[in-house]
Amino acid sequence: MHKLSAVSLAVATIVAAASFPALAQETEQTTLERVVVTGSAIKRLDAESSVPVTTFKMNEIREAGLTTVEQILSTLTASQSSLGTSQSVGSSTGGASFADMRGVGANKTLVLLNGRRIANNAFDGSAPDLNMIPLAAIERIEVLRDGASSLYGTDAIGGVINFITKKDYAGGTLNIGYDSPQHSGGKSANFNVGYGYGDLDKQGFNVFGFVDFQKQDNIAGSQRPFNTRYAGGISTNTDPANYYQGDGDVVYNPAAPDCTNGTNLVKAGTFCRMTTSSYVDYVPKSERASGMLKGTLKLNSDHQLGAEYFITRSVVQTTIAPVPYGSLSMQPGNVFYPTNPDLDPTQPLVVKWRDTVSGPRQDKNINQQQRYLLTLDGTVSGWDYSTGVSYNQNRVTEKLTHGYADGSKIAAGVDDGIINPFGDQSDAAIQYVRDAAALGTLMYGKGETYNFDAHASRELGDWLNAGRAAAIAIGTEYRQEKFSQKANTDYATLVFDSTGVDPNTSSVGKRKVYAVYSELNVPLHKMLDVTAAVRYDKYNDFGNTTNPKVSFRFQPNKEILIRGSLSTGFRAPSLYELHAANTFTNTSTVSDPVLCPAGATNINCETQFTAMNGGNAELKPEKSKSGTLGFQFAPTSDLSFGVDLWWIRIKNLIGVIGDASLYAPENYAQFSQYFHRNAAGQLSQATNQCPGVSCGYVDTRQQNLGGNNTNGFDLNGNYRLRTAYGNVTFGVNSTYVTKYEYQEFQDGPWVQNVGKYSGAGPVFRWQHNVNAIWSYANKYTVGLTGHYKSSYKDDPSIAAGKTNTVASYTTWDLFGSYKPIKTVSLTAGVRNLFDRDPPLSYQQAVFQAGYDPRFSDPTGRTFYLRGSYDF
Repeated sequence: MHKLSAVSLAVATIVAAASFPALAQETEQTTLERVVVTGSAIKRLDAESSVPVTTFKMNEIREAGLTTVEQILSTLTASQSSLGTSQSVGSSTGGASFADMRGVGANKTLVLLNGRRIANNAFDGSAPDLNMIPLAAIERIEVLRDGASSLYGTDAIGGVINFITKKDYAGGTLNIGYDSPQHSGGKSANFNVGYGYGDLDKQGFNVFGFVDFQKQDNIAGSQRPFNTRYAGGISTNTDPANYYQGDGDVVYNPAAPDCTNGTNLVKAGTFCRMTTSSYVDYVPKSERASGMLKGTLKLNSDHQLGAEYFITRSVVQTTIAPVPYGSLSMQPGNVFYPTNPDLDPTQPLVVKWRDTVSGPRQDKNINQQQRYLLTLDGTVSGWDYSTGVSYNQNRVTEKLTHGYADGSKIAAGVDDGIINPFGDQSDAAIQYVRDAAALGTLMYGKGETYNFDAHASRELGDWLNAGRAAAIAIGTEYRQEKFSQKANTDYATLVFDSTGVDPNTSSVGKRKVYAVYSELNVPLHKMLDVTAAVRYDKYNDFGNTTNPKVSFRFQPNKEILIRGSLSTGFRAPSLYELHAANTFTNTSTVSDPVLCPAGATNINCETQFTAMNGGNAELKPEKSKSGTLGFQFAPTSDLSFGVDLWWIRIKNLIGVIGDASLYAPENYAQFSQYFHRNAAGQLSQATNQCPGVSCGYVDTRQQNLGGNNTNGFDLNGNYRLRTAYGNVTFGVNSTYVTKYEYQEFQDGPWVQNVGKYSGAGPVFRWQHNVNAIWSYANKYTVGLTGHYKSSYKDDPSIAAGKTNTVASYTTWDLFGSYKPIKTVSLTAGVRNLFDRDPPLSYQQAVFQAGYDPRFSDPTGRTFYLRGSYDF
């Protein structure tokens, strides 16, 4: 497929595309009920809006074998990447998963549940964790592929994802599923049940609840071969240990130069390096349980009182390489002091050892989200109104469950000649290391959001004799946010050497937000509507902002629709970005831009240094301008297709300079102010040296960077072929990125990112989802779905001088379903039908090696079964 012209593929597929609403499709409304569509506050009969909205319907999602929000949104072509559960390995995100619309950052995609916010992830405050959504109760997912700060306020720059639950439900439903990969590891099961009682029209009330449970086994680093494609996760902390004296210009290892008689060693001249990727889980073990209870009471014909509660608890267990100890001391006279004529035997050694005795590190992230919501909806004097008050809470706890030890005891064991860092351990040494084990709770995080909102809309009359009435919406919102992230100080002190988490971490912040907004829709002609919206937000911690939006909808006949919008947007600095404590931690694997010249292999090359990260109270909000222009065509009832052009401009980006640029030797003159070297001119390779006279660190605290410009277009097409043997339907959704460029500091050069790895990762030129589905007699269904991502040039700073193009990535899914009776449905399918391996990538942005888990799936061919019963 990668040999085909991407443009030809897209055009050919659109022409052949079919009207079955594929897994994701353009929003259609077939009833006359007044509805509110994501991206508008006006309740109206005509739900076709002037902004592009993609809808996922849950019955189609289940047929496709998708059981998590993370899986669902990975099929959205407007999303460049998804920070998934697998990337929680070693990253202290609490096992969270985030979406990233248009590639502008997960913190610029607003996530809503029934049109209202939920609490952000408590460990970094950037965005809500997608795993916390109570999926079993969801009826559909609406994705607004346009900016919407004029209605929703902060974060809605790249788009809005609105998870919409059932309004009411009567009867019962039971769903069971099981997934089994062809290769070892990764088996999963899911179960959910729901029951509802009451008829709003006849009995005046309805109450229903859903409970959902999902479990997935891990895929270990030894269960797939991708990390053997090259030596990934390179570290200078090895077993047997590297050692040196003084500034480390010359480093030694007893296994060098062959580096064959140790644990996962690779050659590096007079010393060795260690590849750690085989220890890392491709997919972590996870369990999620969620429940939702919702009740509605009809007060009279015009007013309804509602109450809603949901809770989700996620447990994610991750595995990474054994603990590295980067600055152990060994004094002359130690029984294990090496015999080396190049050493000064009167001076101590610095030892860089990895504790393979204790085995790989494992942790457990417990993430709990809940929301209490009371609503009052109805009609007063022609106004449709909705009010709500809610309390949202997210709690995250990180527990260390295996492989961690009291760093001071390990250091003493080496210094006292008990632990041999250069060879096999005695029984006494093994017992000593085991006795030094330190397991416990490392970090706590808590995020809270108190929210009150009210909005109302009504028709105003046909002002211009267009055949449709003008309509207006007004609304207000008050929100209070609180955030805290704290280390368990006593325990964090014990394991500081092995975690890099500052025991003094204590980040606390809070804010208040007030907002008012309005939206006015005016039909200027029977063919043309114009909508204007504006929102004013006032923050007590950085000021106020006003964001307008103007859109239009032109429909000269039922076959043609033209729509467009222009808007401004903003993202307020998160409480974490503002108030996170300044702490010392480890960098990723990088090279010192000064002390590791080209071709060098010394101790300052491909290693981890000490960084100071944290918040910045002087941050300014990110600001954006965006626009869309869409053309939709439906020449027959069975054929529709269209294109939506989009562009986004952002300034004052909040973040840190990417490693590829920060540590590039040619950029050192620009970024030297961030390198705080010690008296010897070095950067510390162990966090326990900071703060102090020996401390050398890189300042990676949050700051306002430069800008981001991106544009492109979305394609969609649907076609239905009617036959005597059932209907065959075809569909396509595609995204093409024309431009993506960014600046890594204010007024810096623009870095081009489309089709190549730069900064945090690549931006795909093309992404496609295509499908073909046959259905007959509302009883039999067979479907085939294809997913495509175009190729890109790999990270040149990682590929060790190699030029690598990451191949395009295409997978196909096949499923069939059968409904023997109206209340029973059985589905069987295969994901990744042709068992496509993830393409080779040299990235080291995440812990997995040999491929990029942000854009491809290591699971391989997977068989699944689904069964549902309604009662």
